[in-house]
Amino acid sequence: MRSPRSSVRTTSSRNPAVTSASATHSPAPVPTGAGRRAPLRELIRSVPLLPAVVLLVVFLLGPIIYAIWGSLTNRALTGYRAAQPEFVGLDNYVSLFTDPNFWTALVLTVVFVLFSAIIGQNVLGLGVAALMRIGSKSVNSVVGALVVVAWVMPEIVAAFALYAYFSKDGTLNALLEAIGIPAVSWLIEYPMFAVILANVWRGTAFSMLVYGAALNEVPPEVMEAAQIDGANAAQRFFLITIPMIRRSISTNLMLTTLQTLGTFGLIWVMTKGGPGVSSSTLPVLAYQEAFQYSQIGYGTAIAAVTLVLGAIFAIFYIRILKPEVD
Repeated sequence: MRSPRSSVRTTSSRNPAVTSASATHSPAPVPTGAGRRAPLRELIRSVPLLPAVVLLVVFLLGPIIYAIWGSLTNRALTGYRAAQPEFVGLDNYVSLFTDPNFWTALVLTVVFVLFSAIIGQNVLGLGVAALMRIGSKSVNSVVGALVVVAWVMPEIVAAFALYAYFSKDGTLNALLEAIGIPAVSWLIEYPMFAVILANVWRGTAFSMLVYGAALNEVPPEVMEAAQIDGANAAQRFFLITIPMIRRSISTNLMLTTLQTLGTFGLIWVMTKGGPGVSSSTLPVLAYQEAFQYSQIGYGTAIAAVTLVLGAIFAIFYIRILKPEVD
């Protein structure tokens, strides 16, 4: 006669369902102290990042917080309010949003970024990089040198060179008069057009280098296969090359946009934001209010709005463009 234990053992061994069910419901053993060691392990792994975090807090987050606090005061450049500013809350922002010059500067900033960075530098940089892939070595060397010189040139030197180029008696009008076209006061009649072209000329080299490196990573066998399938040059470029370098496009768009948003020296040397406020972007307006009219708190409020505008552009590229490339 069998014992109950042997019967249970026999039934379990003959019935795989019972065995699998018991194995499924039996909890896996948890190592002692594993739950407590996991946070400690993550903390130890984060220690090498501590210096970088400290630098970001000191040199990035700290100045941003101080600037936001300054925008809530009536600090001036000179006088009693320079030494002992008072907290005024949102008064600077109320005055700012009711100032027509601010809205003009905001629109001009968006126009400047759109046409000189998002369209100008990126389209021209991609075009030059693509043409240099099919050009001869001598032509590529000359074109590359001419484009890169504008980029490596100090901003103040480039600004004076462009001022001389677009001035009433400058190089551009001399070339136009040579072919019978009357001279134009570019910096007075078309100031935004002049500074947009100047910024495109100076910043295209960066986009050209980024896109040149990206185009070199496109596998030639893919292009050869598309050519064999009957795709022409335009189809290969727009349907194959562009999708394959879209990561570089999104990254370059972000970098050129944020760099152009903070452009000051180029515009200040060429037009000083004039005539009137016809070429005054937000950085120029902030400088004028803070250092020409001595309203440090008001100028800092304009800088804070510029910071928010840059954050909006950054969020747009991260949230909209990045999912498309992932």
